[in-house]
Amino acid sequence: MKTGGDDLLSIGEFSKICEVSTKTLRYYDEIGLIKPDEINPESGYRYYSIGQLKKMIFINRLKSYNFSLQEIKAIVELEKDESEEKLYSALNRKRMEIQEKLSVFEYTLKQISNDILNLDKGIPIMSYLDSIEVQLVETQPQNILYIRHMMSRDEYAEGYGNYFSNLYEKIATEKLTLIGKPMTIYHSPEYNPVGNDTEFAIPIEEPVKGTRDFHGGLCAKSVLKGPYSELTSVFAKLSEWVENEGYELVKSPYEKYLTNPYQASIPEDIVTEVYFPVKKK
Repeated sequence: MKTGGDDLLSIGEFSKICEVSTKTLRYYDEIGLIKPDEINPESGYRYYSIGQLKKMIFINRLKSYNFSLQEIKAIVELEKDESEEKLYSALNRKRMEIQEKLSVFEYTLKQISNDILNLDKGIPIMSYLDSIEVQLVETQPQNILYIRHMMSRDEYAEGYGNYFSNLYEKIATEKLTLIGKPMTIYHSPEYNPVGNDTEFAIPIEEPVKGTRDFHGGLCAKSVLKGPYSELTSVFAKLSEWVENEGYELVKSPYEKYLTNPYQASIPEDIVTEVYFPVKKK
């Protein structure tokens, strides 16, 4: 029997209407996302008010947009006077994330279709590696503003945005002179899923605190026009070329980003240069 009036729903009734399992509702209670309106002190039965249906449907809606429970909790806890503006910003960010994922999926579908066509013609699936061009270039030394961290693969996407944003903010605040494109330098000698020694850098003119000299010299260089997921293919091609041509890697490889990925309408518009500093064996 309900304990608080006709406007209360048992956890089962609430679960059925909102299409959320009772187990999930109990978990949401644990993390403070949505709590029962009333709990029978004797039986421990949980009851939700009719008014909470709207909140639960709102939570489900945000969850369907791929917001994490932590993000949803932060949104539902916003004060009324700031909730609309913060929700607007959160939805815009999520829309951009989903749009980026859609672009990646579209590119992947295009790749799969090309692979199917090539296989149908008897062309090996990995033959695209042969089309990756490598050239020897002489790079000039420059002064870079940098941040260096141990980064796991899962942190790369967010880290790239955060660390480059911090560097650009310092450049703007201190009125420094930008003289080149943003770069990522990979210092770890091997891949480690726990963390890799990664340096984010932007060339600037002024030798201020937080800058260092960046080497110039002979490099094997390749250019990728496509999503960052294809960079491993470029690294593989450069490694093969360096070995076959009698060179050896002498310093950390690095990437230079010629385009802003957020301004690229399709993945093919993203242009990245990859450099392997080398010398003859």
